[in-house]
Amino acid sequence: MRFLNPYPKEVKGFLAASLVNSAGGSLMWPLTTMYVFDELGRSMQDAGLVILLQSAGGIAGQLLGGALYHRIGVKKLIVGSLLLNAMGLFSLPFIDGYWPMLLPVMLLIGLFSAMSMPAIQAFIGFRFADRRGELFNVVYVANNIGVAVGTALSGFLAEISYDVSFVGNGLTSAGFAFFFLSYLSRTDLKEPTLQEEAEGRPKLKRAVPPGSRGGAWVLLRNTRIYLFLGLGSLFMWFGNSIWNTGISPHIISEGMSKASFGYLWTLNGILIFAAQPLTSWIKRSFARRDTSQMSVSAVFYLLSYLVIVLTGSYPGFVLAMVLATLGEMLVSPAIPSFIAERAGKAAPFYIGVAGGMGSAGRVFGPYAMGILYDGGGLKPVAWLAAAMAVLSFLSFVIHARRVPGIETSSVRGE
Repeated sequence: MRFLNPYPKEVKGFLAASLVNSAGGSLMWPLTTMYVFDELGRSMQDAGLVILLQSAGGIAGQLLGGALYHRIGVKKLIVGSLLLNAMGLFSLPFIDGYWPMLLPVMLLIGLFSAMSMPAIQAFIGFRFADRRGELFNVVYVANNIGVAVGTALSGFLAEISYDVSFVGNGLTSAGFAFFFLSYLSRTDLKEPTLQEEAEGRPKLKRAVPPGSRGGAWVLLRNTRIYLFLGLGSLFMWFGNSIWNTGISPHIISEGMSKASFGYLWTLNGILIFAAQPLTSWIKRSFARRDTSQMSVSAVFYLLSYLVIVLTGSYPGFVLAMVLATLGEMLVSPAIPSFIAERAGKAAPFYIGVAGGMGSAGRVFGPYAMGILYDGGGLKPVAWLAAAMAVLSFLSFVIHARRVPGIETSSVRGE
Protein backbone atom coordinates (compact mmCIF):
# COMPACT_ATOMS: atom_id res chain seq x y z
CA MET A 1 0.00 0.00 0.00
CA ARG A 2 1.52 3.28 -1.11
CA PHE A 3 0.52 5.21 2.02
CA LEU A 4 3.07 3.10 3.94
CA ASN A 5 5.99 4.09 1.69
CA PRO A 6 7.23 6.99 3.89
CA TYR A 7 7.62 4.71 6.93
CA PRO A 8 10.71 2.65 7.84
CA LYS A 9 10.74 -1.13 7.57
CA GLU A 10 10.35 -1.63 11.34
CA VAL A 11 7.08 0.34 11.26
CA LYS A 12 5.75 -1.72 8.35
CA GLY A 13 6.60 -4.95 10.18
CA PHE A 14 4.83 -3.72 13.31
CA LEU A 15 1.74 -2.74 11.31
CA ALA A 16 1.60 -6.11 9.53
CA ALA A 17 1.82 -8.01 12.82
CA SER A 18 -0.78 -5.72 14.40
CA LEU A 19 -3.16 -6.30 11.48
CA VAL A 20 -2.86 -10.08 11.80
CA ASN A 21 -3.38 -9.93 15.57
CA SER A 22 -6.49 -7.74 15.27
CA ALA A 23 -7.87 -10.11 12.62
CA GLY A 24 -7.44 -13.03 15.02
CA GLY A 25 -8.92 -11.11 17.94
CA SER A 26 -11.98 -10.10 15.93
CA LEU A 27 -12.78 -13.75 15.18
CA MET A 28 -14.25 -14.03 18.65
CA TRP A 29 -16.28 -10.81 18.80
CA PRO A 30 -19.25 -11.92 16.66
CA LEU A 31 -19.16 -15.47 17.99
CA THR A 32 -19.32 -15.19 21.78
CA THR A 33 -23.08 -14.67 21.95
CA MET A 34 -23.74 -17.35 19.30
CA TYR A 35 -21.42 -19.79 21.09
CA VAL A 36 -23.21 -19.41 24.43
CA PHE A 37 -26.73 -19.30 22.98
CA ASP A 38 -26.43 -21.73 20.07
CA GLU A 39 -23.61 -24.13 20.90
CA LEU A 40 -24.11 -24.30 24.69
CA GLY A 41 -27.90 -23.88 24.65
CA ARG A 42 -27.85 -21.19 27.35
CA SER A 43 -30.19 -18.21 27.59
CA MET A 44 -29.50 -14.73 26.18
CA GLN A 45 -29.19 -13.58 29.78
CA ASP A 46 -26.30 -16.01 30.20
CA ALA A 47 -24.76 -14.77 26.95
CA GLY A 48 -25.03 -11.23 28.27
CA LEU A 49 -23.31 -12.30 31.49
CA VAL A 50 -20.34 -13.64 29.51
CA ILE A 51 -20.05 -10.37 27.56
CA LEU A 52 -20.28 -8.43 30.83
CA LEU A 53 -17.49 -10.48 32.41
CA GLN A 54 -15.27 -10.07 29.36
CA SER A 55 -15.87 -6.31 29.39
CA ALA A 56 -15.23 -6.07 33.13
CA GLY A 57 -11.99 -7.98 32.62
CA GLY A 58 -11.13 -5.52 29.87
CA ILE A 59 -11.57 -2.55 32.20
CA ALA A 60 -9.32 -4.14 34.82
CA GLY A 61 -6.81 -5.09 32.12
CA GLN A 62 -6.55 -1.54 30.80
CA LEU A 63 -5.95 -0.15 34.29
CA LEU A 64 -3.51 -2.89 35.30
CA GLY A 65 -1.60 -2.75 32.02
CA GLY A 66 -1.06 1.00 32.34
CA ALA A 67 0.06 0.72 35.97
CA LEU A 68 2.50 -2.16 35.32
CA TYR A 69 4.28 -0.66 32.31
CA HIS A 70 7.20 0.79 34.29
CA ARG A 71 7.08 -1.76 37.11
CA ILE A 72 7.82 -4.86 35.04
CA GLY A 73 8.93 -3.37 31.72
CA VAL A 74 7.37 -3.15 28.29
CA LYS A 75 8.70 -6.49 27.01
CA LYS A 76 7.47 -8.60 29.94
CA LEU A 77 4.11 -6.81 30.01
CA ILE A 78 3.26 -7.03 26.31
CA VAL A 79 4.69 -10.48 25.64
CA GLY A 80 3.40 -11.93 28.93
CA SER A 81 -0.16 -10.62 28.58
CA LEU A 82 -0.41 -11.79 24.96
CA LEU A 83 0.84 -15.28 25.86
CA LEU A 84 -1.55 -15.52 28.82
CA ASN A 85 -4.40 -14.45 26.54
CA ALA A 86 -3.38 -17.17 24.07
CA MET A 87 -3.34 -19.78 26.85
CA GLY A 88 -6.85 -18.77 27.90
CA LEU A 89 -8.11 -19.12 24.32
CA PHE A 90 -6.38 -22.47 23.85
CA SER A 91 -8.10 -23.73 27.02
CA LEU A 92 -11.64 -23.12 25.72
CA PRO A 93 -11.88 -26.32 23.61
CA PHE A 94 -10.77 -28.36 26.65
CA ILE A 95 -13.36 -26.71 28.90
CA ASP A 96 -15.95 -27.88 26.36
CA GLY A 97 -18.62 -25.46 27.54
CA TYR A 98 -18.42 -26.43 31.23
CA TRP A 99 -20.26 -23.40 32.60
CA PRO A 100 -18.60 -22.98 36.04
CA MET A 101 -15.17 -22.96 34.36
CA LEU A 102 -16.17 -20.93 31.29
CA LEU A 103 -17.10 -17.80 33.24
CA PRO A 104 -13.76 -17.20 35.01
CA VAL A 105 -11.81 -18.15 31.87
CA MET A 106 -13.74 -15.58 29.79
CA LEU A 107 -13.10 -12.98 32.50
CA LEU A 108 -9.35 -13.73 32.34
CA ILE A 109 -9.37 -13.61 28.53
CA GLY A 110 -10.87 -10.11 28.72
CA LEU A 111 -8.26 -9.14 31.34
CA PHE A 112 -5.17 -10.42 29.50
CA SER A 113 -6.36 -9.22 26.10
CA ALA A 114 -6.73 -5.65 27.40
CA MET A 115 -3.53 -5.56 29.45
CA SER A 116 -1.36 -5.21 26.36
CA MET A 117 -3.38 -2.33 24.85
CA PRO A 118 -2.07 0.65 26.87
CA ALA A 119 1.45 -0.80 26.74
CA ILE A 120 1.40 -1.06 22.93
CA GLN A 121 -0.04 2.45 22.57
CA ALA A 122 2.56 3.87 24.96
CA PHE A 123 5.31 2.00 23.11
CA ILE A 124 4.26 3.68 19.86
CA GLY A 125 4.27 7.07 21.57
CA PHE A 126 7.74 6.54 23.03
CA ARG A 127 9.42 4.78 20.13
CA PHE A 128 8.14 7.05 17.34
CA ALA A 129 7.76 10.30 19.29
CA ASP A 130 8.46 12.54 16.29
CA ARG A 131 5.58 11.04 14.26
CA ARG A 132 3.33 9.62 16.95
CA GLY A 133 0.20 11.43 15.75
CA GLU A 134 0.50 9.97 12.25
CA LEU A 135 1.38 6.49 13.49
CA PHE A 136 -1.49 6.26 15.97
CA ASN A 137 -3.79 6.87 13.02
CA VAL A 138 -2.00 4.39 10.71
CA VAL A 139 -2.07 1.68 13.41
CA TYR A 140 -5.78 2.40 13.94
CA VAL A 141 -6.42 1.91 10.20
CA ALA A 142 -4.34 -1.30 10.08
CA ASN A 143 -6.16 -2.73 13.11
CA ASN A 144 -9.54 -2.04 11.54
CA ILE A 145 -8.51 -3.70 8.28
CA GLY A 146 -7.67 -6.71 10.45
CA VAL A 147 -11.05 -6.47 12.17
CA ALA A 148 -12.82 -6.45 8.79
CA VAL A 149 -10.87 -9.53 7.64
CA GLY A 150 -11.37 -11.39 10.93
CA THR A 151 -15.09 -10.63 11.10
CA ALA A 152 -15.53 -11.85 7.52
CA LEU A 153 -13.72 -15.10 8.37
CA SER A 154 -15.58 -15.67 11.64
CA GLY A 155 -18.81 -16.92 10.07
CA PHE A 156 -16.95 -19.34 7.82
CA LEU A 157 -14.89 -20.72 10.72
CA ALA A 158 -17.96 -21.02 12.95
CA GLU A 159 -19.58 -23.23 10.32
CA ILE A 160 -16.60 -25.55 10.72
CA SER A 161 -16.21 -25.31 14.50
CA TYR A 162 -16.32 -22.68 17.23
CA ASP A 163 -13.18 -24.29 18.64
CA VAL A 164 -11.35 -23.53 15.39
CA SER A 165 -12.12 -19.83 15.89
CA PHE A 166 -10.87 -19.90 19.48
CA VAL A 167 -7.66 -21.68 18.49
CA GLY A 168 -7.17 -19.31 15.54
CA ASN A 169 -7.49 -16.34 17.87
CA GLY A 170 -5.02 -17.94 20.27
CA LEU A 171 -2.51 -18.58 17.50
CA THR A 172 -2.56 -14.95 16.35
CA SER A 173 -2.17 -13.75 19.95
CA ALA A 174 0.79 -16.09 20.52
CA GLY A 175 2.28 -15.09 17.18
CA PHE A 176 1.99 -11.39 18.09
CA ALA A 177 3.71 -12.15 21.42
CA PHE A 178 6.69 -13.80 19.70
CA PHE A 179 6.82 -10.97 17.16
CA PHE A 180 7.07 -8.47 20.02
CA LEU A 181 9.65 -10.60 21.81
CA SER A 182 11.89 -10.48 18.73
CA TYR A 183 10.99 -6.88 17.87
CA LEU A 184 11.70 -5.48 21.33
CA SER A 185 14.91 -7.48 21.64
CA ARG A 186 16.21 -5.66 18.55
CA THR A 187 14.80 -2.28 19.53
CA ASP A 188 16.67 0.19 21.70
CA LEU A 189 13.65 1.88 23.27
CA LYS A 190 14.66 5.16 24.80
CA GLU A 191 12.44 6.15 27.68
CA PRO A 192 11.24 9.78 27.61
CA THR A 193 12.78 12.14 30.09
CA LEU A 194 10.73 14.01 32.63
CA GLN A 195 12.42 17.28 31.66
CA GLU A 196 10.79 19.85 29.45
CA GLU A 197 11.29 18.86 25.83
CA ALA A 198 13.95 20.58 23.82
CA GLU A 199 11.61 22.50 21.56
CA GLY A 200 9.92 24.07 24.57
CA ARG A 201 6.54 22.34 24.62
CA PRO A 202 5.21 22.83 28.16
CA LYS A 203 3.90 19.94 30.22
CA LEU A 204 0.76 19.81 32.30
CA LYS A 205 2.70 18.73 35.36
CA ARG A 206 5.80 16.71 36.07
CA ALA A 207 4.70 13.13 35.50
CA VAL A 208 5.52 10.64 38.25
CA PRO A 209 5.83 7.04 37.09
CA PRO A 210 3.81 4.51 39.08
CA GLY A 211 5.85 3.08 41.91
CA SER A 212 7.77 6.24 42.82
CA ARG A 213 6.88 8.75 45.52
CA GLY A 214 3.22 7.93 45.85
CA GLY A 215 2.83 6.14 42.54
CA ALA A 216 -0.67 5.76 41.14
CA TRP A 217 -2.35 7.94 43.77
CA VAL A 218 -0.10 10.86 42.87
CA LEU A 219 -0.86 10.39 39.19
CA LEU A 220 -4.61 10.16 39.76
CA ARG A 221 -4.58 13.58 41.43
CA ASN A 222 -3.37 15.08 38.15
CA THR A 223 -6.91 15.05 36.78
CA ARG A 224 -6.29 17.60 34.03
CA ILE A 225 -4.68 14.92 31.88
CA TYR A 226 -7.34 12.23 32.03
CA LEU A 227 -10.57 12.99 33.93
CA PHE A 228 -12.78 14.80 31.41
CA LEU A 229 -11.04 13.06 28.53
CA GLY A 230 -11.99 9.72 30.12
CA LEU A 231 -15.54 10.89 30.85
CA GLY A 232 -15.95 12.02 27.25
CA SER A 233 -14.80 8.60 26.10
CA LEU A 234 -17.16 6.87 28.55
CA PHE A 235 -20.21 8.82 27.32
CA MET A 236 -19.18 8.33 23.69
CA TRP A 237 -18.89 4.54 23.90
CA PHE A 238 -22.03 4.36 26.05
CA GLY A 239 -23.96 6.03 23.22
CA ASN A 240 -22.30 3.92 20.56
CA SER A 241 -23.93 0.83 22.13
CA ILE A 242 -27.02 1.78 20.11
CA TRP A 243 -25.76 -0.26 17.16
CA ASN A 244 -25.91 -3.61 18.94
CA THR A 245 -28.68 -2.80 21.45
CA GLY A 246 -30.95 -0.65 19.27
CA ILE A 247 -30.29 -0.90 15.55
CA SER A 248 -29.68 -4.67 15.54
CA PRO A 249 -32.96 -5.74 17.22
CA HIS A 250 -34.88 -3.06 15.28
CA ILE A 251 -33.66 -4.47 11.95
CA ILE A 252 -34.72 -7.97 12.99
CA SER A 253 -38.11 -6.83 14.34
CA GLU A 254 -38.83 -4.94 11.10
CA GLY A 255 -38.26 -8.10 9.08
CA MET A 256 -35.04 -6.95 7.44
CA SER A 257 -32.33 -9.53 6.81
CA LYS A 258 -29.64 -10.04 9.40
CA ALA A 259 -27.11 -9.51 6.62
CA SER A 260 -28.29 -5.90 6.32
CA PHE A 261 -26.90 -5.24 9.80
CA GLY A 262 -23.60 -6.79 8.74
CA TYR A 263 -23.50 -4.49 5.71
CA LEU A 264 -23.46 -1.49 8.06
CA TRP A 265 -20.26 -2.77 9.66
CA THR A 266 -18.81 -3.59 6.25
CA LEU A 267 -19.42 0.07 5.39
CA ASN A 268 -17.68 1.04 8.65
CA GLY A 269 -14.60 -0.98 7.71
CA ILE A 270 -14.46 0.42 4.18
CA LEU A 271 -14.80 4.01 5.35
CA ILE A 272 -12.04 3.71 7.96
CA PHE A 273 -9.64 3.10 5.08
CA ALA A 274 -11.29 5.02 2.22
CA ALA A 275 -12.26 8.17 4.16
CA GLN A 276 -8.73 8.95 5.39
CA PRO A 277 -8.39 11.89 2.94
CA LEU A 278 -11.61 13.38 4.33
CA THR A 279 -10.55 13.11 7.97
CA SER A 280 -7.10 14.47 7.06
CA TRP A 281 -8.83 17.49 5.50
CA ILE A 282 -10.95 17.95 8.64
CA LYS A 283 -7.79 17.90 10.78
CA ARG A 284 -5.99 20.38 8.55
CA SER A 285 -8.98 22.71 8.24
CA PHE A 286 -10.62 23.04 11.64
CA ALA A 287 -9.48 20.28 13.98
CA ARG A 288 -5.69 20.54 14.02
CA ARG A 289 -5.36 19.88 17.75
CA ASP A 290 -6.01 16.58 19.46
CA THR A 291 -8.63 18.13 21.74
CA SER A 292 -10.40 19.68 18.75
CA GLN A 293 -10.57 16.28 17.07
CA MET A 294 -12.22 14.82 20.18
CA SER A 295 -14.87 17.57 20.30
CA VAL A 296 -15.60 17.38 16.56
CA SER A 297 -15.93 13.59 16.82
CA ALA A 298 -18.67 14.01 19.44
CA VAL A 299 -20.53 16.33 17.04
CA PHE A 300 -20.40 13.65 14.32
CA TYR A 301 -21.77 11.08 16.78
CA LEU A 302 -24.58 13.46 17.79
CA LEU A 303 -25.53 14.04 14.15
CA SER A 304 -25.52 10.27 13.60
CA TYR A 305 -27.98 9.63 16.43
CA LEU A 306 -30.23 12.53 15.38
CA VAL A 307 -30.46 10.97 11.90
CA ILE A 308 -31.62 7.73 13.55
CA VAL A 309 -34.23 9.63 15.60
CA LEU A 310 -35.56 11.49 12.56
CA THR A 311 -35.58 8.64 10.03
CA GLY A 312 -35.76 5.23 11.73
CA SER A 313 -35.20 3.67 8.29
CA TYR A 314 -32.37 1.66 6.76
CA PRO A 315 -31.13 4.48 4.46
CA GLY A 316 -30.99 6.61 7.60
CA PHE A 317 -28.95 3.92 9.34
CA VAL A 318 -26.48 3.97 6.44
CA LEU A 319 -26.06 7.75 6.74
CA ALA A 320 -25.82 7.45 10.51
CA MET A 321 -23.05 4.86 10.17
CA VAL A 322 -21.11 7.17 7.84
CA LEU A 323 -21.32 10.00 10.39
CA ALA A 324 -20.48 7.76 13.35
CA THR A 325 -17.49 6.28 11.51
CA LEU A 326 -16.09 9.76 10.83
CA GLY A 327 -16.44 10.47 14.55
CA GLU A 328 -14.66 7.23 15.40
CA MET A 329 -11.82 8.00 12.98
CA LEU A 330 -11.20 11.33 14.66
CA VAL A 331 -11.35 10.28 18.32
CA SER A 332 -9.67 6.87 18.37
CA PRO A 333 -6.15 8.05 17.43
CA ALA A 334 -6.52 11.43 19.19
CA ILE A 335 -6.84 10.13 22.76
CA PRO A 336 -3.62 8.08 22.94
CA SER A 337 -1.81 10.76 20.91
CA PHE A 338 -2.80 13.48 23.39
CA ILE A 339 -1.72 11.44 26.41
CA ALA A 340 1.56 10.26 24.86
CA GLU A 341 2.37 13.87 23.93
CA ARG A 342 1.70 15.29 27.39
CA ALA A 343 2.30 12.66 30.06
CA GLY A 344 5.91 11.57 29.51
CA LYS A 345 6.84 8.37 31.37
CA ALA A 346 3.39 8.23 32.98
CA ALA A 347 1.67 7.90 29.57
CA PRO A 348 1.00 4.13 29.91
CA PHE A 349 -0.79 4.69 33.21
CA TYR A 350 -3.03 7.46 31.85
CA ILE A 351 -3.75 5.56 28.62
CA GLY A 352 -4.90 2.65 30.79
CA VAL A 353 -7.09 4.87 32.97
CA ALA A 354 -8.72 6.60 29.99
CA GLY A 355 -9.19 3.25 28.23
CA GLY A 356 -10.77 1.75 31.35
CA MET A 357 -13.21 4.65 31.64
CA GLY A 358 -14.17 4.23 27.96
CA SER A 359 -14.66 0.49 28.47
CA ALA A 360 -17.06 1.24 31.33
CA GLY A 361 -19.33 2.92 28.78
CA ARG A 362 -19.30 -0.25 26.71
CA VAL A 363 -20.30 -2.24 29.81
CA PHE A 364 -23.23 -0.14 31.02
CA GLY A 365 -24.49 1.18 27.66
CA PRO A 366 -25.96 -2.10 26.39
CA TYR A 367 -27.72 -2.78 29.70
CA ALA A 368 -29.39 0.65 29.89
CA MET A 369 -30.32 0.65 26.22
CA GLY A 370 -31.67 -2.89 26.43
CA ILE A 371 -34.10 -1.78 29.12
CA LEU A 372 -35.17 1.24 27.05
CA TYR A 373 -35.58 -0.82 23.88
CA ASP A 374 -37.78 -3.37 25.64
CA GLY A 375 -39.97 -0.54 26.91
CA GLY A 376 -40.27 1.67 23.84
CA GLY A 377 -38.32 0.49 20.83
CA LEU A 378 -35.61 2.33 18.91
CA LYS A 379 -36.57 5.98 19.38
CA PRO A 380 -35.93 6.31 23.16
CA VAL A 381 -32.64 4.43 22.68
CA ALA A 382 -31.62 6.91 19.97
CA TRP A 383 -32.53 9.88 22.19
CA LEU A 384 -30.42 8.42 25.00
CA ALA A 385 -27.49 7.98 22.58
CA ALA A 386 -27.90 11.61 21.46
CA ALA A 387 -27.86 12.76 25.10
CA MET A 388 -24.66 10.78 25.67
CA ALA A 389 -23.08 12.47 22.63
CA VAL A 390 -23.94 15.88 24.09
CA LEU A 391 -22.36 14.90 27.42
CA SER A 392 -19.32 13.60 25.54
CA PHE A 393 -18.98 16.90 23.66
CA LEU A 394 -19.25 18.93 26.87
CA SER A 395 -16.66 16.71 28.59
CA PHE A 396 -14.19 17.10 25.73
CA VAL A 397 -14.74 20.90 25.67
CA ILE A 398 -14.10 21.09 29.43
CA HIS A 399 -11.00 18.94 28.96
CA ALA A 400 -9.69 21.32 26.26
CA ARG A 401 -10.31 24.35 28.49
CA ARG A 402 -8.42 22.75 31.37
CA VAL A 403 -5.30 22.31 29.23
CA PRO A 404 -5.10 25.72 27.50
CA GLY A 405 -2.13 26.82 25.48
CA ILE A 406 -0.28 23.52 25.37
CA GLU A 407 -1.52 22.05 22.13
CA THR A 408 0.57 21.11 19.15
CA SER A 409 -0.74 19.79 15.88
CA SER A 410 -1.13 16.06 15.71
CA VAL A 411 -1.04 16.08 11.93
CA ARG A 412 2.58 17.07 11.33
CA GLY A 413 3.84 16.56 7.85
CA GLU A 414 0.47 16.81 6.17
